[in-house]
Amino acid sequence: MDGIGRRALMAGALGAFLVTSARAQQWGDPPTPYATGPGQPVWPPAEQFPLWPGRPPGASNPLPTLAPTMNGPGNRRELWLRGVGAPMVGVFRPARPDGRAVLIIPGGGYNFVSVHNEGIDVASTLTPHGITCFVLVYRLPGEGWISRADVPLQDAQRAMRLIRSRAPAWSIDPAKLGLVGFSAGGHLGLSLAVGHEDPVYAPLDAADRLPARPAYAGIAYTAVQGFPPFWGDAPSADVRARYTIIPRIARETPPLFLFHAADDPVVPIQNSIDVMAAARRNDVPVEAHLFTSGGHGFGALHLPEQSSGRMWPDMFARWTAARS
Repeated sequence: MDGIGRRALMAGALGAFLVTSARAQQWGDPPTPYATGPGQPVWPPAEQFPLWPGRPPGASNPLPTLAPTMNGPGNRRELWLRGVGAPMVGVFRPARPDGRAVLIIPGGGYNFVSVHNEGIDVASTLTPHGITCFVLVYRLPGEGWISRADVPLQDAQRAMRLIRSRAPAWSIDPAKLGLVGFSAGGHLGLSLAVGHEDPVYAPLDAADRLPARPAYAGIAYTAVQGFPPFWGDAPSADVRARYTIIPRIARETPPLFLFHAADDPVVPIQNSIDVMAAARRNDVPVEAHLFTSGGHGFGALHLPEQSSGRMWPDMFARWTAARS
């Protein structure tokens, strides 16, 4: 779960610091690996890269303090990240890459990054299909950044451009680079799909001359009207217009793959229905899977084996292959 449900979980004091203590995260520091449990994945993976060659745009002084926590019941503990001062991308390579790639954007209500359930686990289900996966850890708006509304989109645009600039190193086709985003990460993914050309940061290098447009966008259980922590207390009209998604869906929007559970207690399924309707009005190719059950924040592995929702990674992989 994330959003309201996850914040309630945190209120129950289920979070605990990981093996190493949190510290101020300064640009240029090597990322500290955190074990998510015995025999479980470590974040970040061995292959990863920072998004910015210096301090990120609109950086505060000091940068936010990195605060990884493990959360959830004993059989579903998962890693969340707050205090993201040095946004980065973790790379997960398939044994046999087929040229496709996705930027995975975890959720967390723009209050944390659900890097385990909606990042690492998602990569584990997509790499067997030949898809190279890039898990994005993006900055959170409420952590002291100037132009707070734009920092997640800055990071998402920059990630897409850097991946394209280094495509040969990962044996990927830049024209087959898409995304899959979850909850708040789905909102960010849609913001990127409709706002990939928005000038939200000053170009830094040759990579920033490359397009940030995803070839396609997988969007999971996302709200489409934004989040209060994202916009701030008094967002400007420009900010509201930029991040209110439905009016921005147009013929040029990349193809969309939507999935959502009807019993979602955090984000009503009508959000995905509205996105699908807007896509159809504007001749945007769209596929939608609306599952009877699954709740919110089910990621890739948090549904029973017999659940139809558990099949979304295979359906997404087939859908992306058909678009390649």
